[in-house]
Amino acid sequence: MQFGIFTIGDVTRDPTTGRVPTEHERILAMTKIALKAEEVGLDVFASGEHHNPPFVPSSPTTMLGWIAARTEKLILSTATTLITTNDPVKIAEDFAMLQHLSGGRVDLMMGRGNTGPVYPWFGKDIRQGIPLAIENYHLLRRLWRERVVDWEGKFRTPLHGYTSTPWPLDDTPPFVWHGSIRSPEIAEQAAFYGDGFFHNNIFWNKEHIEQMITLYRRRFEQYGHGTADQAIVGLGGQAFMAGTEAEAKRIFRPYFDNAPVYGHGPSLEDFSTMTPLTVGTPEQVVERTLGFADYAGDYQRQLFLMDHAGLPLDVVLEQIEILGREVVPVLRTEFERRRPAHVPSDPPTHSTLAAQGADSAHRHVIPARVDLVPEEADAR
Repeated sequence: MQFGIFTIGDVTRDPTTGRVPTEHERILAMTKIALKAEEVGLDVFASGEHHNPPFVPSSPTTMLGWIAARTEKLILSTATTLITTNDPVKIAEDFAMLQHLSGGRVDLMMGRGNTGPVYPWFGKDIRQGIPLAIENYHLLRRLWRERVVDWEGKFRTPLHGYTSTPWPLDDTPPFVWHGSIRSPEIAEQAAFYGDGFFHNNIFWNKEHIEQMITLYRRRFEQYGHGTADQAIVGLGGQAFMAGTEAEAKRIFRPYFDNAPVYGHGPSLEDFSTMTPLTVGTPEQVVERTLGFADYAGDYQRQLFLMDHAGLPLDVVLEQIEILGREVVPVLRTEFERRRPAHVPSDPPTHSTLAAQGADSAHRHVIPARVDLVPEEADAR
């Protein structure tokens, strides 16, 4: 099973000191967090993509390329890449380039984005968010799987005899996750293509998360990719740890109370009850995280949000140290002990996908069963 860190790159005032980091400081902090993740044995570092203050990661592949040059094992990912406001042609180029530079240590998460003003900045209409996500992703799949693409759609200019460059490393497109909090259409899209489905699992109650993942698993099986419990699922998580629960809450409470997203809302205790947020000891984080499988099923990737709400860098690095040394080794052992033999432990990686060869389903534009999809699936 893969474990790692995801960041949203917010620039937030530290409520205990009043200090706001500069954008430069925040960007460098994110790179240090990634290097720390590899140092303590984590598997994945994922960056969000935002184009509005107070966030800084507007160019994830630039930062991930820097990290790739300074790491050896870390898988580089996104959380998320905006499939709606980015041009699929540019996504195809950027991530193929990152594949080559990282030796294949890259996958990405597609998301439609929920920040309304961003859409018109890139000439798009948020009311078309779902249709954009569907059309753009299908074009992206073709760009990574067909050497010459002739294409015409609704949301961009046609392509005639177009070849994307560089071509994916080893003729193997990156593995894709689809991230969604509330859109069943995105879970359906992930299932249709046999891709991974990621739920950020930090704001919503477990009943909602279970409903979304169950939909994805059921449709994954119906499209012929395997049994429902073999579907590739990833979850987010949120934790803050100290030697005692009381100490963890004492330190984290001012950050929680003033967090950009949920600050000045529910109490820390209520939010911890309603959502997967865990503030306590490493043992409590282990117990709570193992419980995610009770409603999500056996899954393959667990990412933690550790660096938000104005937490200073030294505190975040200490949290990652605790996560890597005390929490993740126990989680690896326990999750694998419980996992049925027929359920994959890890999501696909570049090496496993490349080893499947030229005829693998991953290299089809549409790998779903033809009898369950429209007639145009015959062109796969």
